[in-house]
Amino acid sequence: MSTNIELDARSSFRWLWRQLTSMRTALILLLLLGVAAIPGSLFPQRTQNPLAVSDYFKSSPGTAKFLDQLQMFDVYSSPWFSAIYILLFISLIGCVLPRSFEHLKGARAQPSLTPKNLNRMEFHTEAVGGSLDSAEAWLRKNRFRIRRDENSISAEKGFMRETGNLLFHLSLILILIGVALGSFFGMRGDAIINVGERFINTPTSYDVISYGKLQSGNNLTPFSVTATDFKATYDLVTGTPSDFKLSVNTASPVGTKEVSRIVRVNSPLTFGTTKVYLQANGYSPLVTVRDKSGDIKFQGAVIFLPQDGNLTSIGAIKVPDMQPQIGFVGSFVPTYDRSPERGSFSSYPEALDPRLLVSIWTGDLGLDTGIPQSVYRLDTSEMKRIGLKTLKLNETHDFGDGSITFEGWTPWVNLQIVKDPGKIYALLGSIFAILGLLMSLFTRSRRIWIKEVPDKSGVEVAGLAKNAAPGLENEIASLVKKMKG
Repeated sequence: MSTNIELDARSSFRWLWRQLTSMRTALILLLLLGVAAIPGSLFPQRTQNPLAVSDYFKSSPGTAKFLDQLQMFDVYSSPWFSAIYILLFISLIGCVLPRSFEHLKGARAQPSLTPKNLNRMEFHTEAVGGSLDSAEAWLRKNRFRIRRDENSISAEKGFMRETGNLLFHLSLILILIGVALGSFFGMRGDAIINVGERFINTPTSYDVISYGKLQSGNNLTPFSVTATDFKATYDLVTGTPSDFKLSVNTASPVGTKEVSRIVRVNSPLTFGTTKVYLQANGYSPLVTVRDKSGDIKFQGAVIFLPQDGNLTSIGAIKVPDMQPQIGFVGSFVPTYDRSPERGSFSSYPEALDPRLLVSIWTGDLGLDTGIPQSVYRLDTSEMKRIGLKTLKLNETHDFGDGSITFEGWTPWVNLQIVKDPGKIYALLGSIFAILGLLMSLFTRSRRIWIKEVPDKSGVEVAGLAKNAAPGLENEIASLVKKMKG
């Protein structure tokens, strides 16, 4: 005969709380968080690469729509990912904090009483002629915590093992707090600027920008950065970069007196909690496009994106003001070289013998369709190619409907602007987690008891090693030897 016991609401809540705050649940949630983060590395994310997401929708619209309903393109801000994150946060707090309070109480308490039957403990032995005084002296010398009673001593060592274990788990909570602060109040963006241009920290100045849930464009730190010079140094043999140096003038807030500063890869600019990193570099060819009558329809620097370590770069030049509209698919080669297998390519990243290769297209550029376009790509689906040309410096090519002149180049730099107020907490949490893990792994927890035999002709000694940690037998042997000596 079975009986069913119904729990009231309070008891049910208490049972659910115990299940949630168990270490087993915390480990399961930590595993689930790692599994839930996998789609974020498999699919492009809107906050990091919106153009890749747009391309995914164009290439596979049906699959993309289904994945978007599952929020696979916004994994880290999705409700299901946030739910796992919050549950893990609550589970760790509910599991670790009570243990921490109990551990603090235990740190102030004396070691436990000496058991009545030491012969049931590990490495039990008797030391004829031994005394509690000599045992206490040895234990204190070896930094044991001691509790001495009338005819016995209880000693323990390795208390820092549990301290390290708790420090590790408390550090995980600190890391989660840091990640949460960055997710709520942080921002991240990228902006490519040519040397000579100024970047002002406003939303419209960014190429790509993403905000935390409680952050907006109205909360951006006010500052400006003007790129005045950029120098890249390369190894003459391998062509690998050895140093990047960006000279800038900064003003914070905007409109105040500018200050000259230097930015390097591992030396960012700092404006409060906002940092400006030198992320990448490349070249912007300077071109002038004229129509048949010789009127200038386009003139300026066009940013090209590097495709290899020697900065062979590609880009697009769009001239909607010409009739018909003209577009150029271009390739900039800093140090020109050519081979039958590769065609034209750059043999060195510095601009020693630059060439501009252009494919000329005429037709509708598609700028009036309302569909966002990349400034680095040219949609040629509604266009017709009318020419190919490799231009040397200051060379002009007449393509019938007009002409294009390659007038030079200017370096560009990619500035990554990051505001992450939780970064310091995540860093401290990582450091403390490593320290706690080391303390937990390399500290041996053990207890030793010494008790006078009934006729007081000596003492009996025994111990207990937590998790069968090695070394206890040698310590007891050393203690017995000391007492006999």
